[in-house]
Amino acid sequence: MNLLKRKIETEGVVLSDSVLKVDSFLNHQVDPILMKEIGQEFVRRFHNKAITKVLTIESSGIAPALMTSLQLNVPLIFARKRKSLTLSEGLLTAKVYSFTKQEENTISISNNYIKEGDEVLIIDDFLANGQAALGLIELVQKAKANVAGIGIVIEKAFQDGGQKIRELGYQVESLVEIDSLNNNQVTFKEDVQ
Repeated sequence: MNLLKRKIETEGVVLSDSVLKVDSFLNHQVDPILMKEIGQEFVRRFHNKAITKVLTIESSGIAPALMTSLQLNVPLIFARKRKSLTLSEGLLTAKVYSFTKQEENTISISNNYIKEGDEVLIIDDFLANGQAALGLIELVQKAKANVAGIGIVIEKAFQDGGQKIRELGYQVESLVEIDSLNNNQVTFKEDVQ
């Protein structure tokens, strides 16, 4: 996705060999034009699936997931990382460790929104070690629904999350794959070959 690559090249900030900051367009300030194109691209890549729900994790996955669900004309559900006073019964939960934040969260969704037989498209902003994706897969499985696929905005291909998820048999579609963040520079996977 050329627009996304350009945004990463011009606005992304490499904080270390494993951390890319994209808060100017994806996970703090949101570029709606980019999100619209991301949603359209995910729909193109998963057009052959009978998707009934889109699932993400708060908060950075919400913008691309919302635009994808809008294009698909299906509901978006986001897994919460924090407990809610109004969401206390009938919860499906999974544990997710964030390497970026160095903390474990229990994510949850209401069992009212994903049901047996649903075809769920998981969308997230980053795929690195795969913990968020695995947690979302677990929620879908607990609901006795099916994971139709996993759409990732930015995959850190130099970490093992993508390989782990693909080895489980899931269709993973990453809009860009980063091969390296070494020397404060973003190197895309296709640029290495």
